[in-house]
Amino acid sequence: MAEFTMELNDEQKEVRDWLHGFAADVIRPAAAEWDEREETPWPVIQEAAKVGIYSLDFYAQQYFDPTGLGIPMAMEELFWGDAGIALSIVGTGLAAVGVLANGTEEQIGTWIPQMYGDANDVKVGAFCSSEPDAGSDVASMRTRAVYDEAKDEWVLNGTKTWATNGGIANVHVVVAVVDAELGSKGHASFIVPPNTPGLSQGQKFKKHGIRASHTAEVILDNVRVPGSCLLGGKEKLDARLARAREKAKKGGERVKNAAMATFEASRPAVGAMAVGTARAAYEVALEYAQTREQFGRPIIDNQGVAFQLADMRTSIDAARLLVWRASWMAINGKQFTAAEGSMSKLFASETAKKVTAQAVQILGGNGYTREYPVERMHRDSAIYTIFEGTSEIQRLVIARTLAGMPIR
Repeated sequence: MAEFTMELNDEQKEVRDWLHGFAADVIRPAAAEWDEREETPWPVIQEAAKVGIYSLDFYAQQYFDPTGLGIPMAMEELFWGDAGIALSIVGTGLAAVGVLANGTEEQIGTWIPQMYGDANDVKVGAFCSSEPDAGSDVASMRTRAVYDEAKDEWVLNGTKTWATNGGIANVHVVVAVVDAELGSKGHASFIVPPNTPGLSQGQKFKKHGIRASHTAEVILDNVRVPGSCLLGGKEKLDARLARAREKAKKGGERVKNAAMATFEASRPAVGAMAVGTARAAYEVALEYAQTREQFGRPIIDNQGVAFQLADMRTSIDAARLLVWRASWMAINGKQFTAAEGSMSKLFASETAKKVTAQAVQILGGNGYTREYPVERMHRDSAIYTIFEGTSEIQRLVIARTLAGMPIR
């Protein structure tokens, strides 16, 4: 088991500096353009693929870092560059992780490469879980998957929403209900291959922030996929459903808490994204305060500005430490007895919103214009308190964990 440390090792520093250079030289110069265009930044994704950042191998290496700091370090640097473009680069990872977590070796080898494509022909993947009436309340999911035994096919019907890369992805991973009586335990994941009839893009959302990341509805109208597209296979699904039905008879709270632990482990990565955006805004504000003069002196000489910067830096460092702690605990199998994963996501996301707002204030009228990046960073930061569980959900998880109550 890797010992916890506050210091990155030499290899991690090398990767961090490499990512920082890519974020500074490639992502940042393109950020304003793609925010205005509200389109997927394919040229930037292609550049990321050419240097090896947009690849499963890269994220696998960071994920299996024994300190647990590989992923949060990578997320912080990329999102320091720009949140919208960074999400376009890492969004396929959501679908890839869905296959890695549930798929067979054959499914992993077949579908994940098709999600990424190659440097000459980049592709993206989409993970489709949320629905118009089922965001935080996953048990209310309505998308259905019905097995056609005669043809060994699954038929999917429903509407997914808030899907990153939804409709433009080469491969979609769709979560659907196979046994409604079991609630969230009656869900299964399916691969929808490229050009499958019945899958279409619904509404593309025009968003407040992260506008370079494509977010849309995905419509499933009698989508038929081969039995081999059920992640994990039918035998494994049938066995899991049988266990869930048996446990439901005895009381299923223990099962629900185990499932929540899985969500807990993924939240620090979102916290790291928020830290990256907050750090970027703080750095712009600090430089501005050091060079902007009013009344014959830099505005950082004014206590009102200096104290704001002090609070901003303190909150950013505290957020990073919470993210690192949770990430280290997750990779080393430490139980989140106080919902440390949710703590890290909650504090980091709220920090990003506050710090970016303070950055706008420090820049004054300039901060309110698109001539300076803090305006965009402030808009982007709003998403962190919403996706991967709202701040209200994080507080609920933390409170119920501390009280020893089941998390529903």
